[in-house]
Order: sequence, then structure tokens, then C-alpha cells
Amino acid sequence: MSFRIHHSNPADAVEQAFFRIQRDHMADVPILNPALIVEAVDFQRWQGHWLGIVVTPWCMSLLLIPGSAENWVSTGENKRRFVNFPAGDFAFLGSAEKELGEYQSCSLFSPMGKFTTQSEASLTARASISGLLTPPQTASAAPPAAPTPAAPALSRRGFFSLKRPTPG
Repeated sequence: MSFRIHHSNPADAVEQAFFRIQRDHMADVPILNPALIVEAVDFQRWQGHWLGIVVTPWCMSLLLIPGSAENWVSTGENKRRFVNFPAGDFAFLGSAEKELGEYQSCSLFSPMGKFTTQSEASLTARASISGLLTPPQTASAAPPAAPTPAAPALSRRGFFSLKRPTPG
């Protein structure tokens, strides 16, 4: 895999790569959602690298792209590694495309049939990256709700033997 450092935001290169993949490899695939197009969403610096989401007619994936040689962990093509985010550990697969060089992806949705508009997919992508970068609430953050006692199961016989109020 070719290693390339992206000093500036790689969103345009992401879109070029995935437009080419759609044109060259996905044209006749039946899972494509015709309401969607390729879009790079919210690429931002994260621990010296680039993190963002690519929305396509066939999938939505987190992408991690090298922003520096420092602390980049190469995996090799189709090799998995876990990356720790504030929301937890997520599995990423190593990949490479000529427009991007080496990168790693984590699938969020595939296929994309549940999305009816590009706007809906984009908003979901933005909410996903926000959730990824937000630590989960800890138990001490809010007191636990008091448990509500479960109502005893009522049998048919029990139902018919209930005391009913008398009209008065």
C-alpha cells in the first residue's frame, strides 16, 4: 500500500476516490441507493490525522487518513485494527486508493436503503462523528432512576376475580 501524508483536508480526494469506485466498480450493483451521492462529511484533524465520514450510495464509513507519519499505524490491505475514541474502540480495515494512498475505514451502514435523502444521510453522518468523539456518560454523571416494581402477572382467573368498584 502506498503511504501518503495529507497535510491539508483530504475531503476532495475522498470524493474523487469514491466517485471513481462508484463509476468503475459499483455501476450495476443492485444495492445502490439512487437518492444518494458520494459526499465527504466533516473531515477534521484527530490525533495528527484526518477523521471523517464518506457517504456513498452503497455505504457510510468512518475514514482515518494519515495526516503525519508520526503515530500512524499501518495495517496492510484488509487487515483490521482497533482504534480508541472517546465513545469506545472501533474496528478499522486497512485500504488504499490511488487518490488517497493508504487509509483505514470503519463501516457504519451498508447497504444504504434506509436513507431517503442525501440530507438525511449527511445529518446521520454528522451525528455519528459527533457521537464517536463524545465520551459516554458515566454512572456518576446522573443518579440512576429508582427501579419501578414490576406488576405481578395477572392470570385469567385473577382477572375475573378482581374486586370491582360498585357503582355508587
